Amino acid sequence: MFGTMTRRDLDQNEGRPRLELALEAAGLGEFDWDMHRGLLTVSERMAAITGLPAGKMPAQGAAALEPYIEPTNLAAIRADFQRSRETGGVFGFEFQHTRPDNGQQVWVRVAGVMVRAEDGQPLGLSGIVEDISPRKLEEEQRQILMTDIDHRVKNVLAAVHALAIQTARRTTSLDGFLQSFGGRLKAIGSANELLTAARWRGAAIEHLVGAALGALAPGQASWEGPDIFLTPRAANALAMGLYELLSNAAKFGALSVENGRITVRWQWRADSGGFDMIWTESGGPAVVGPSRRGFGSTLLEQVTSRELNGDTLIEYRASGVRVLLRAGEGAVAERPETLPEGPTARPPEVLTTSSAPADLKGARVLIVEDAVLLALELETGLQEAGARVIGPAYELQEAMALLDHQIDAAVLDANLNGRSVIPVAEALAARGVPFVFATGYGESAGAPGGFDAPVIRKPYDVTQVAAAVAELLRAK
Repeated sequence: MFGTMTRRDLDQNEGRPRLELALEAAGLGEFDWDMHRGLLTVSERMAAITGLPAGKMPAQGAAALEPYIEPTNLAAIRADFQRSRETGGVFGFEFQHTRPDNGQQVWVRVAGVMVRAEDGQPLGLSGIVEDISPRKLEEEQRQILMTDIDHRVKNVLAAVHALAIQTARRTTSLDGFLQSFGGRLKAIGSANELLTAARWRGAAIEHLVGAALGALAPGQASWEGPDIFLTPRAANALAMGLYELLSNAAKFGALSVENGRITVRWQWRADSGGFDMIWTESGGPAVVGPSRRGFGSTLLEQVTSRELNGDTLIEYRASGVRVLLRAGEGAVAERPETLPEGPTARPPEVLTTSSAPADLKGARVLIVEDAVLLALELETGLQEAGARVIGPAYELQEAMALLDHQIDAAVLDANLNGRSVIPVAEALAARGVPFVFATGYGESAGAPGGFDAPVIRKPYDVTQVAAAVAELLRAK
């Protein structure tokens, strides 16, 4: 940002060269190297940047500053300097510099031009110096972030692959696989939304439990406990564990009847620095222990407990299932100073795959989705439900061009390769065409653009989308 210069400032600076004022405003220092006299002149501004003494010093050929340059940068700088000396052109390079006054390392950019006599002999160098440490720090942090994202993506893909294989091995039907695998994938997605909101520093137990129980069992569940913040790994594990418990409660336990109740309590373990979480069901059907060990129990007792650095105890009491999740100190992270308030993620839904799919016979449904595989999956699923698919459109311009067709409903991805789908939504709304958003963005404030439209979060089951579209058409 540029500062404001008053008339008085202008009067005071009237005698100063404009170039000097510009260098000061840009935060640049300047130097001159007189090769004939063998002197290097360092300005006050360069001294402030580099820690070198201001004034004249022996240039020592081209070696006066070499003791302060990081050795790994030295060879490249010598080569650049020699090239500029031979060609007579401008020069510029960046390097790490150790300030001689305090030993601090800074990144500097040096740029200048070789001054020559009429016969071409070099007379000296004139140039500027800039402190680029903030930019280098930003570049380093960006590279660390990209490496971390790459690592996380690979871990997620590996986990999803393993989850798919293990789920498939323990289900006997395609519908059963889709229900179980889709729900577990939703649990991972829900935890990731919370982690993303906290910049992957972790997630609070209260937020994880609130996101899981708050919408699925709003009148049948209660939870409380101290403020405990989990590592990203532990947060994902707990989200998966909560999904398994919710799924079981919805199928066989307290959530399968109107009067059933679930209470979740957690507390610190003073002996280890970890915590205990107790899940208790009551008011549901009489509990009978399972005749065989399912994958859900395996996830709870092995995967969740190990990821929490603890153990799991499941009790099949006649009055209701009681589960103790015990976590070690390694599952707990230091809570950041600032966090979003309340759960920002969608709850992990207990998905159901209806044996009677939504009836979209004859409905003309526009698909706008930039991920080709997802678009193909949507197209197949909606066609199986009887819809006539328009599109899919993968880009905003494609979608706008398809609006000339007769459309009964639409499925819209919120973001199309970096461009908002809102223009399409506005055009559809103006024509009275209902639509549903199918998006990977974890917006807590409702539908994108403030539209009164259903939102289905990715990853989703296509049957959810078909059912949402059918509901929209029934409401027309």
